[in-house]
Amino acid sequence: MSVKVFETREVQNLLKAAANLHGANGNARITQITHRLLSDLFKAIDDLDMTPDEIWAGVTYFNKLGQDGEAALLAAGLGLEKYLDIRMDAEDREADIHGGTPRTIEGPLYVAGAPVRERVSKIDVDVDEDAAPLVIRGMVSGPDGKPLAGAVVECWHANSKGFYSHFDPTGAQSAFNLRGAVKTGSDGEYEFRTLMPVGYGCPPNGATQQLLNSLGRHGNRPAHVHFFVTSDRMRKLTTQINIEGDPLIWDDFAYATREELVPHVVEKTGGTALGLKDDAYKEIEFNIALTPLVQGKDNQVVNRPRASVTA
Repeated sequence: MSVKVFETREVQNLLKAAANLHGANGNARITQITHRLLSDLFKAIDDLDMTPDEIWAGVTYFNKLGQDGEAALLAAGLGLEKYLDIRMDAEDREADIHGGTPRTIEGPLYVAGAPVRERVSKIDVDVDEDAAPLVIRGMVSGPDGKPLAGAVVECWHANSKGFYSHFDPTGAQSAFNLRGAVKTGSDGEYEFRTLMPVGYGCPPNGATQQLLNSLGRHGNRPAHVHFFVTSDRMRKLTTQINIEGDPLIWDDFAYATREELVPHVVEKTGGTALGLKDDAYKEIEFNIALTPLVQGKDNQVVNRPRASVTA
């Protein structure tokens, strides 16, 4: 059936009524967005000649997506989260904001509430025989390059099985394993003593991987480490680093890789003195540069639902 009905008065009136476009009640912004998105969907149905079977298959898919709790994962996998970063980068250029560590996606697996340590935190709570020791360290600075005291650096990553604490389907990890927060001293330095992460894949039977399979795409990420960095009078930074040498660095299903966020991995010794599991360990130096508030406001803060646990 290749008929075109989108432009008819009947359909246009239906769209206005469904969104309550001219109603006195309701949220004007939500009304505006709903009308636009619903209009785009209706037009796509016309343009692509979507069948009722296809439409109801889509409705069924969204039911599964909600049941699996994977909407945020799908947002990363379809490039929506990356697109938001692209827009924020463009806004910075328009506002003549340059420099600073590049942002990249947050992902769906942050948990608020990790204990904040002074300058150094050892975050490998659980024994992991398959993971080598890793130290991530660096300095947090402002636009002038000087160290920022009192900045809070939060870090979280997966274990050697590709699972995050609080989201581990095996239930094997302790609270806040491989998650931590550090407050910098006068030298602006921070340090996490941890274990080498690996990448992860989408749940194989979940809604996200179901759609990716239909698109002929994989659902895997390279090994990476997430960061939130905050400081007074500076904008919050949301970013992550990839582990150098991972074969998926430039084939990340979530599109989070940026060239500036692949720091070198250095072989070191002396880990025993640092409380690491072995004397030989790997070290990543990741220095972080923050950018100032914009007219007194932090326009990088994103309000979205996040898990929170009391340590």
